[in-house]
Amino acid sequence: MKPIEIKRELEAHLQNENWITSYDRDNDTFRIVDERVDKGITVRLGNLTDKFKEDKDAALEGTVAKIKEGMRLLVEKADLNGKEKNIFPVLRTPGFGEGKQLLSDEHTAETKIFYAVDEGASYSMIDEEMLKQSGKTGEEIRETAQFNVRALPSDFRMDEAAGNKFYFLHAGDGYEASRILDEQLLEKMKKEIEGEMAVAVPHHDMLVIADLRNEAGYDVLGQMTFQFFAEGHVPLTALPFLYENGELEPIFILAQKKPKNTKNDG
Repeated sequence: MKPIEIKRELEAHLQNENWITSYDRDNDTFRIVDERVDKGITVRLGNLTDKFKEDKDAALEGTVAKIKEGMRLLVEKADLNGKEKNIFPVLRTPGFGEGKQLLSDEHTAETKIFYAVDEGASYSMIDEEMLKQSGKTGEEIRETAQFNVRALPSDFRMDEAAGNKFYFLHAGDGYEASRILDEQLLEKMKKEIEGEMAVAVPHHDMLVIADLRNEAGYDVLGQMTFQFFAEGHVPLTALPFLYENGELEPIFILAQKKPKNTKNDG
């Protein structure tokens, strides 16, 4: 289906007297705003075309359900008390949440850490107002979120290509990319790596760890990361990172060769 056709299907199933919908033809995005709070959700229609092509009914039902749940959470403030086990860190692009008082921390030039309380079908980003209402501090939330992400399962699927090994984590819990914040997991994987270790979080539902043993591995990783980034529901970054000494350095893969200098001046 074309993006405009998906837009029409969604619009027909998202009727609410408090909601205003709009369509950006240039960027193929569909936005729903709740007038009561002047907040909304933007859907990247281009990322849904394959799903709608495979199974229109299932894709429509799942997308509508996620949007409705997200719109509900825009109006209803989540209570953090009693939900400590459901607090997790999530990655977004640095420009996410501009103008909002969301609890956040720096991560890389490509990604930023936010904190969320899981509501089952979706989650709510934690802001200063929620902290105040719950009586919790930002540091408490950070410690709780870090503890919870370490407790998540980390079962990887391994593939080999051009003499390199690639490990994929796609658990279906919505926190795959968040596992890049689990230093214990990264150090554990580091011990199994024979070449250079690279990590990629193309979108929030995927974590890729690569054992790069030759220059061809960099090309494979670069192409793979870009493809996943383009397909992701919540894209993060098309740049993979080298992992060394507990630090992440972005890899700029050009001319089918491993980059000789990947460090940032800043």
